[in-house]
Amino acid sequence: MLDWLLPVLISAALVLALAGAIKRVNLWRAGQPDSVNLIAGLMAMPRRYLVDLHHVVERDKYMSNTHVATAGGFVLSMLLIVLVHLFGLESRWLAWALLASSVLMFTGAVFVFRRRLNPPSRLSKGPWMRLPKSLLMFSASFFILTLPAAGILPEDFGGWVLALILLVGVAWGLSELVFGMTWGGPMKHAFAGALHLAFHRRPERFNGGRSTGLKPVDLQARVLGVEKPTDFKWNQLLGFDACVQCGKCEAMCPAFAAGQPLNPKKLIQDMVIGLAGGSDAKFAGSPYPGVELGHAVGGPGQTITEGLVNPDTLWSCTTCRACVEECPMMIEHVDAIVDMRRFLTMEKGNTPNKGAEVLENLIATDNPNGFDPGGRMNWAADQNLPLMSDVKEADVLFWVSDGAFDMRSQRILRAFVKVLKAAGVDFAVLGDEERDSGDVARRLGDDATFQSLAKRNIAVLNKYRFKRIVTTDPHAFHVLKNEYGDLGGHYEVLHHTTFINELVQLGRLQLDTFKGGTVTYHDPCYLGRYNGEYDSPRDLLKALGIELAEMERSGFRSRCCGGGGGAPITDIPGEHRIADMRMEDARAVGAELVAVGCQQCTAMLEGVVEPRPQIKDIAELVSEALIEGAPAARAAVAEEVLS
Repeated sequence: MLDWLLPVLISAALVLALAGAIKRVNLWRAGQPDSVNLIAGLMAMPRRYLVDLHHVVERDKYMSNTHVATAGGFVLSMLLIVLVHLFGLESRWLAWALLASSVLMFTGAVFVFRRRLNPPSRLSKGPWMRLPKSLLMFSASFFILTLPAAGILPEDFGGWVLALILLVGVAWGLSELVFGMTWGGPMKHAFAGALHLAFHRRPERFNGGRSTGLKPVDLQARVLGVEKPTDFKWNQLLGFDACVQCGKCEAMCPAFAAGQPLNPKKLIQDMVIGLAGGSDAKFAGSPYPGVELGHAVGGPGQTITEGLVNPDTLWSCTTCRACVEECPMMIEHVDAIVDMRRFLTMEKGNTPNKGAEVLENLIATDNPNGFDPGGRMNWAADQNLPLMSDVKEADVLFWVSDGAFDMRSQRILRAFVKVLKAAGVDFAVLGDEERDSGDVARRLGDDATFQSLAKRNIAVLNKYRFKRIVTTDPHAFHVLKNEYGDLGGHYEVLHHTTFINELVQLGRLQLDTFKGGTVTYHDPCYLGRYNGEYDSPRDLLKALGIELAEMERSGFRSRCCGGGGGAPITDIPGEHRIADMRMEDARAVGAELVAVGCQQCTAMLEGVVEPRPQIKDIAELVSEALIEGAPAARAAVAEEVLS
């Protein structure tokens, strides 16, 4: 019976899987076109899977080893099953290889089973709870079936009773792991995930690269932003299907932790519902805080924010990219959120709370708070700063940013100016010619205003000659460095901590030893996760004689302060304030001072009710530690630091 029935079962599973794959591909193709190199993507996919993806998965050693054994064992087993049991190749070498791969898969499945005995809350339950049993059944059944082919057992071993049991196991395993892979089962991520890596919307992320700038909107498009699931790019829809529902994004999300109505894992699954149609009644993970399951309904042609996702969910996001950084499938949650915000802002005019006012201010006054643009340099009335309009050329263009209108941020700017002068840096500012960088407008979904601001800034910048732009604002740093290029503005841009660290390393600054108490450092999202700068701020603090007390959430896993993505403007209520949670992280390590490198982070953390640690920008700490009158070898090394 096995001689003919087993090949029939395998063939049927493969044919049904192919039919499901065609159906799924057609769902993805309903999305908008996006240019990808299909052949190059497919050729790059193995390395992306085995190297780039594994680097992320490897952060959790248990799951990394489990995944290697289970996934590797399954792929190898499936290939050998086709050769041995479908095509009937009589080779003991192949049979023994299949036995070995089945054992490898079974071993991994045991660890998957153990993981599911007491799963963390972030893991989805439901159908995922049966997956370990399916993995065990698949590997065990084919192991036993292959023993005769390997010459270990006689062909008729066990009779029809064992044959029937094994066929049940085979049918179970094939239906879950092969048929279910393309028809929406827990293994769906394996099929979609492989293609997602091949046709990823941000291929720059692979081979050690970084890609964090938002994609520009075609302002002549039929719809600005994403209204319906089919308004996403086709490979974005593919990416949503790649979600493994591990919940690592959920565990890192500051908005979810604060009790705001956002869970990035649930959001991605809602996008899958929108792609295929249906409701969230069967979602087996954590809901959005304060939102019951079973009420979200969507479909490919339905407006997402009218039944599937509440707009407050989108506006809760701080765009910190903690979800993206943590995702083992390299899904781009933030891109999707901002795309949907763009529709709400540019098409519907529905930007909550102070959002509309801020956008109007940016259009009218070139700054978010509506201050007189002619007062941008009032903070520096006594600083005698050179203007680019006067000097035309400088080694460094100091981008002041909108901290110029905030009294607390002005102290950071003055501190940095003091450092620049002490090091003898040839610098100048744009003065009243500088406008808002456009970061806030873009995160709030108003790409039209962003592009307008950016183009005007680029026109001004291109009038002058300079080697570098340096700024104390990580948000401006990010857009100038990573997003202006799409509009023709290509510049070398540095964060002030990176630049000051260069000056210190070259002996341009002489610093006294810090004499305060315990210090911790808060990594700004737009400096760390967005731009990979974790070392320079720490090197600077070390140069001051500070031995950092690192918070549990630091580096690429730093907790957001809550100030990014326009979150303080949209101000969606939750159970806690994100800044308060971050300050608890600092208190937990006994910090008396929190060093920061961002004006927005300073404002958010200083908004926490006292008693709390003191907050200071690293520029302020360096400024206070300058040894007056120390030789700086100004002119002799000016070209060296700036070359």
